[in-house]
Amino acid sequence: MFSRFKKNEPAQAKPAMAPVGSGAPAARAGAAPAPAPKVATPARQAPAAAPAEVIANDKERKRKERLMELKVELHKRLLDNLNLAALESATEASLKTEIADISSEALNEMSVSLNSTDRAQLNQELYDEVMGLGPLEPLLKDESVNDILVNGPQRVFVERKGKLELTDITFKDERHLLRIIDKIVSAVGRRVDESNPYCDARLADGSRFNCMVPPVAVDGSLVSIRKFKKEKLKVQDLVNFGAFTEEMALYLQAAVSCRLNVIVSGGTGSGKTTTLNALSSFIDNHERVLTIEDTAELQLQQVHVGRMESRPPNVEGKGAVTQRDCLRNALRMRPDRIIVGETRGEEVIDMLQAMNTGHDGSMTTIHANSARDGISRLENMVAMAGIEMPLKAVRSQIASAVNLIVQASRLQDGSRRMVSITEITGMEGEVISMQEVFRYERLGVEPNGKIIGRFNATGVRSHYSERFRQWGFDLPPSIYEPIQ
Repeated sequence: MFSRFKKNEPAQAKPAMAPVGSGAPAARAGAAPAPAPKVATPARQAPAAAPAEVIANDKERKRKERLMELKVELHKRLLDNLNLAALESATEASLKTEIADISSEALNEMSVSLNSTDRAQLNQELYDEVMGLGPLEPLLKDESVNDILVNGPQRVFVERKGKLELTDITFKDERHLLRIIDKIVSAVGRRVDESNPYCDARLADGSRFNCMVPPVAVDGSLVSIRKFKKEKLKVQDLVNFGAFTEEMALYLQAAVSCRLNVIVSGGTGSGKTTTLNALSSFIDNHERVLTIEDTAELQLQQVHVGRMESRPPNVEGKGAVTQRDCLRNALRMRPDRIIVGETRGEEVIDMLQAMNTGHDGSMTTIHANSARDGISRLENMVAMAGIEMPLKAVRSQIASAVNLIVQASRLQDGSRRMVSITEITGMEGEVISMQEVFRYERLGVEPNGKIIGRFNATGVRSHYSERFRQWGFDLPPSIYEPIQ
């Protein structure tokens, strides 16, 4: 019946499909199949005083538990009957038809009846288990979800529009969750177990994946997935979203085109990588750009782009390729610009040297809460590199390398804003001098919690105005005038 994908097994393999009741112990040999659980039984009625929604929620919970038990049993049968080697060449439609046929036959043998809605849902979840990432698959397909956060098998959170919310998606148990984790990490040649309880990986669509399993994760495995945006957000898109203004975009276009060295600073989830992607659209198409990342996320739109990704050590603790290794090699590849996805350690000294030695227009991101904090972070990272330099020499190196710090932030209402654009103007004694050109001013909060604010210029003329003019970007003085 299932000739295309069914395993070629002898006839005696048939007993493997002995009827198993939904959620009941396996039937003994020769025993009759367990009767199907009835959907509506008048024997157990809710008390008259119970609210209607409580009864409805209880029924829905029982329905989901029943479907989960059926899915586990049918998944076992699919693994027993499907020819997994043939699945790679199968089309989605033909495989879904095959799964529907196998599950229908199994349900008939188990004397279980389902309505069309539950049957369609069950078949889709079985397809996701076989070809996708099980319960996570609908969330990965949901365009409104930015992050997926799993705290054990029973609690799955998502981020939508900057806000976290609990979903009704669950895993059967910890083993089910570990199987999905293993499926992800094994696809990229890594493994997770008690001896190596955490892993960074990248999904097939480019989404960033991190997991931590017991015994380090106390209450069940922890999974976080930062989804990869298939659509490249351009500067105009960010302006339309209210991340910054047209005047700020005009200034940033001049800064990137004139090859100023830019650092995008911000906290976790503030939109640093998105901002860096958007700024890269101003790079000329004739320039050679090299990108270096821990997990490849940048979506540069230029023709001449070389991408590099660091690699963790293997099981024996060897074979690691760090961002600093990639950066050192990048300097020998004749780059016009070097873009580091995130500077977080000793690679900072090589990044600063690259900015100071002819690779103008380089960009990176760092974790910091303000422009001044970003400078302090750079100083600390230079110290972490083990290079003993006087503090004044370190600051002088930073002041000559970095021209612009763009500060991104995620506000309390979940919105992301470019809260500050600050220029580095040099040294005053032993202190790095800075001037803020644009800022975001908070004016209040609406009753629904939405932040009220506006972008405004500080009234300070850009330190690089003459450079802009020489490169053909004669910005109007009005963009530096503050709103009264």
